[in-house]
Amino acid sequence: MVFKRRDRRTWLQRIGDAIYPRGGWLRAASYVWHRLRRLPDPPHKIARGVAVGIFVSFTPFFGFHFLLAAGLALLVQGNVLAALLATFVGNPLTFPLIATLSLEVGNAILNLPGGMPLPHVVSAFSHASVELWSNFTAIFDERTAHWDNLAEFWHTVFVPYAVGGILPGLFFGMLGYWLTLPAVTAYQKRRARKLRDRHARRRAEALAQGAIHRERQGAAAGRE
Repeated sequence: MVFKRRDRRTWLQRIGDAIYPRGGWLRAASYVWHRLRRLPDPPHKIARGVAVGIFVSFTPFFGFHFLLAAGLALLVQGNVLAALLATFVGNPLTFPLIATLSLEVGNAILNLPGGMPLPHVVSAFSHASVELWSNFTAIFDERTAHWDNLAEFWHTVFVPYAVGGILPGLFFGMLGYWLTLPAVTAYQKRRARKLRDRHARRRAEALAQGAIHRERQGAAAGRE
């Protein structure tokens, strides 16, 4: 096929690229910003999409951030692609900060003990995913589903994370909105001005070429 990669990446390569892109995180962030600026939509819709994508990055719904961002973007009439690109805020480099902040805020709101180490948080999500899949597959065989660990994960990790991610998600989402709006507006105005100048220059060149052509035709007619 025309659009298939010539060298297919292994699962390990895909995981490695997700943790650290080949061009580095700075280049990846530059690419995301370049795509955001060139989206064909009004600045306020792009900024809404960015705000939604950042907000979703503070939720514990890992694996569903794209779907959640797209749905919320449609709900607030924001740009869906901008929302998907803005979920880039939640990446392996920022996850420790996002998870720690969300959990601590959630524990404070719910009056629960905090201070859970980050490796325990990662392990809790991993074990919960495995156990949830195991319980699902138990429907089709004779194994017994166990929900005790999932119940503990729900009360000690997931709920505090979900509750605590709301406030920082809203804060950084609105910050992203107010930073994106003027930046995209300025870029689109500058781009429109360049397009107008280019169009005017080409029109002037066309008029000049037409005048030269008519002058040559008049000179040729005079010689005849």
